[in-house]
Amino acid sequence: MDSSFRFLAVAAGALIAAGCSTPVPQALKPKDVPPSFIGPLAPDASVWPNPGWWKAFGSDEMSGLIVRAQTDNLDIAVAMANVLQAEANRDIALAALFPDITANASAQRTRTPGSSQLIPNGKGGFTTVTSPPFTGNSFGLGLSASYEADIWGLAQDNLRVADEALKSSRFAREEVALTTTATVATTFLDVLALREEIATIQQNIDAAKRILTITEAKVTNGISSQLDLSQQQATVAGQEAALPPLREQEREAVFALAILLGEPPEGFNVTAKNLDAVKVPAVTPGIPSTLLQRRPDVAQAEANLASAHANVDAARAAFFPQINLTTAGGFASTMISTLFRYPGSLQWSLGATALQQVFDGGRLIGESELAKAEQQGLISTYRKTVISAFSDVDTSLGQVANFGEEEEALQREVTASANAFRISELQYREGIADLLSVLQAQQTLFTAENLLIQVKLARVQADVNLYRALGGGWAENPEEATQPISVAQPASTAPTTPAPPPATKG
Repeated sequence: MDSSFRFLAVAAGALIAAGCSTPVPQALKPKDVPPSFIGPLAPDASVWPNPGWWKAFGSDEMSGLIVRAQTDNLDIAVAMANVLQAEANRDIALAALFPDITANASAQRTRTPGSSQLIPNGKGGFTTVTSPPFTGNSFGLGLSASYEADIWGLAQDNLRVADEALKSSRFAREEVALTTTATVATTFLDVLALREEIATIQQNIDAAKRILTITEAKVTNGISSQLDLSQQQATVAGQEAALPPLREQEREAVFALAILLGEPPEGFNVTAKNLDAVKVPAVTPGIPSTLLQRRPDVAQAEANLASAHANVDAARAAFFPQINLTTAGGFASTMISTLFRYPGSLQWSLGATALQQVFDGGRLIGESELAKAEQQGLISTYRKTVISAFSDVDTSLGQVANFGEEEEALQREVTASANAFRISELQYREGIADLLSVLQAQQTLFTAENLLIQVKLARVQADVNLYRALGGGWAENPEEATQPISVAQPASTAPTTPAPPPATKG
């Protein structure tokens, strides 16, 4: 008897252990987390952006647009609604851990019709006996409860699925907010660059028209040929033809900016005229492993993996029997005055049932294999998100440095080209240089100015992308992390200012 009891106890313990939740698998391999970034680092730059990183660009107008977008952007509103849906799903999953309790009350009045029947009278005949109609009352009051015992942890696993899905939706909202902020900044900079390019072309058109006036005078005086006049007329027309497409691009960029703010484009405008309205800030990253705590997209991928793993545990727990406990009790009486006074009006019941799937055609096995396959896919997704995060930072660091050098060189080229064009125009006016020299000098200046604007735009947008790649000042709560990551900081890449101490994920 004792041995049988011990065997049953061990078997029950093994079944309960089989239903317990298991740790989320560690997805990252040591090689996935590099010891340091390879991109050029700005000297004396702050480590990690502040939550209001866009203020470092020195544009009050851009800051105001970003603040408005964070409040009114429709994509952010959708992401917030998704969080509310995830919270509701979490509450639904939480409810499975508690019993269902139902109260019921009843009152009924019934009338039974009268009846007649024949009863032998003992004299060889029958007597008709008639019962009158009966009208009566019945009252009842009771409670019933049912509870599915979560012995195997199925409800707990489903709650973990919902909890991690809620975390994922919150991280997704942060990612949408960060993306929206960066998009507002880059679109604002697009508008400024297009306006600067339009102004530059207009200046070149004015210069070309000055030369055209000189050419017309020379042709009239027989100094220049009709060929020179036609060439200069073509130059003016070509530059004028470049204006309408740029004006349309600028118009559409303003419209796109309005949509990001959740506003119709009619009546919306940007006051800044060129890229001189913004300045170039400096920021540098800390160590790569700390970056993983500052990227909402990485945290979202991590939460998705944890949710999938909880689903694996839930699929395993679904193989075990479901045990339901039920109870009901209350009072019933024909008179409401005796509903609680008469002991015989009390009624109750207790029950327990166990339900075990015997044959389902392989459905539970299929669901378990599906959950495992989804988890395996999300492990790879998490690793890819992490590796891409490191690549984003290194790419942005390289762009900031290289575009900065290119901008300096192009600025020198523009200065020299402008001087060459001024001299060629003066010499052409005096008859020392021919029109071809002027056209070549003007084309060189025009090309250099346009390229400088594009590089200036790329340079400042690279800074925006770097801030975004660094998480935009967001940081994950260490208590919500599920992926253990070892943090090692090489001495050669020590940050210039202290970074927040990384928490070991677990």
